[in-house]
Amino acid sequence: MENFDISQHGITVQNVKRNLSPAVLYQEALRREPDSVISDRGALVAYSGAKTGRSPKDKRVVEQAPSKDQVWWGSINVPIDLDTFETNLERAQDYLNTRDSLYVVDAFAGWDPTTRLKVRVICERPYHALFMHTMLIRPSAEDLAEFGEPDVVIYNAGAFPANKHTRGMTSKTSVDVNLESRQMVILGSEYAGEMKKGVFTMMNYFMPAQDVLSMHCSATAAKDSEQSSLLFGLSGTGKTTLSADPKRRLIGDDEHCWNDDGVFNIEGGCYAKAIDLTPESEPDIFQALRFGSVLENVVYDEDTHHVDFHDTSITQNTRGAYPIEFIHNAKIPCVAGHPTDVIFLTCDAFGVLPPVSKLTPEAAMYHFISGYTAKVAGTEVGVTEPEATFSPCFGGPFLVWQPGKYAELLADKMKKHNANVWLVNTGWAGGAYGTGKRMKLAYTRAIVDAIHSGVIKDAPTEIDPIFGLEVVTSVPNVPDEILVPKNAWASENSYEKTAAKLAGLFVENFKKYAGGVDNAVVEAGPKVPATV
Repeated sequence: MENFDISQHGITVQNVKRNLSPAVLYQEALRREPDSVISDRGALVAYSGAKTGRSPKDKRVVEQAPSKDQVWWGSINVPIDLDTFETNLERAQDYLNTRDSLYVVDAFAGWDPTTRLKVRVICERPYHALFMHTMLIRPSAEDLAEFGEPDVVIYNAGAFPANKHTRGMTSKTSVDVNLESRQMVILGSEYAGEMKKGVFTMMNYFMPAQDVLSMHCSATAAKDSEQSSLLFGLSGTGKTTLSADPKRRLIGDDEHCWNDDGVFNIEGGCYAKAIDLTPESEPDIFQALRFGSVLENVVYDEDTHHVDFHDTSITQNTRGAYPIEFIHNAKIPCVAGHPTDVIFLTCDAFGVLPPVSKLTPEAAMYHFISGYTAKVAGTEVGVTEPEATFSPCFGGPFLVWQPGKYAELLADKMKKHNANVWLVNTGWAGGAYGTGKRMKLAYTRAIVDAIHSGVIKDAPTEIDPIFGLEVVTSVPNVPDEILVPKNAWASENSYEKTAAKLAGLFVENFKKYAGGVDNAVVEAGPKVPATV
């Protein structure tokens, strides 16, 4: 649709095209973006310019009533005043008004029609329009005719810089969110992921206000029922790999909500890492990157347009976005019943957390707020030991409320719907990185299968004296000797020293959250031994 009127958003460009089809957006991209091409498998190849990843340090949130008393202010949600936001909004509007044509995408965030947000994206690049057409939930013709005014508006003026002399700006990039007016402004970054995560940030504010838990996780459903399962985990823990389970149906790979009816995907597409992608390693993702999808910042052969997924000369953060229905076992619509199981994945490079343990509601809140994983040694010169990483609720950069708000919602829902919560270590056993061995994927899959089948509920357990975890000591197709970490280490003394070190890191990290939760949650965490 051409000449769509968006003057109510301060933009008077006459040639505004709304909700173009992928085929037409391909045509527009090839005509208007000189670097865009079509890959040999049909995906649109596009480039985001200087920014090839998100700019979390440049994210700003307007500090104003009533949200100012609810937002978790700090390094994640950096405050700006309303005047600064209005300055940046006008800057974006003025820039967009200089364009000869613009694109509008009207679509939904959230598959549940009772709580979904109507999102409007205003942008100048066809690649951005195709990306958000892919990542949001695409409306039917009837939905679009009745769309009306949006709940959220994104002004993507990413090709135009912020003015670093504007109060509150620290660079030429600024991603600004106004929770009261439900507007988002992007300046100085053409990385498409900023729009996706901006929508998630909005959902992370508005959903918990309705007692709906918004979550950074993947979700699957049983093939023969509506029962679901959630997988949380930071990068490198195996969340994407384990959610690609041929025995189950995929609800979504990244962003979900849990309400009184069950779980639902926030998105209409998937945004997968493409580095080292092969049809053998990730067959579902590889086949999904075809016509209608977007490949971002990849290197290709100029003669054949064959993509080299191993080439990271532009960025290691190469990405592919595709509609979720491109995954053959996707569950459409992307909704399911209440989770029977919630799984926290951690890649413990210290090698001291058990392969699987069951969590009480209080321990679930503790480990949810902690959001732990560990990077392996060797990433920097002189680093010889694993490095602990904590990201609250396994999605710290996108939280708006205090982490305790999300953790309380999780605990309430798991109690109400009798969900089991498990901590699964996909990292090292028998020693830390460099001494022990990485957990075999076959063992982790066997653990997840045992969780989904319910077999693990009746398995024997023992309490870990340091971490307080209820450790499962027998799982089909997993060697008993690795299930209790201390038994797999050659030196008991080395194990206890390493476990005490990690326990101390947990305790130190949790101090910043202790004031926002009950003491029972704090007590559910590790106990650092007085002597080792």
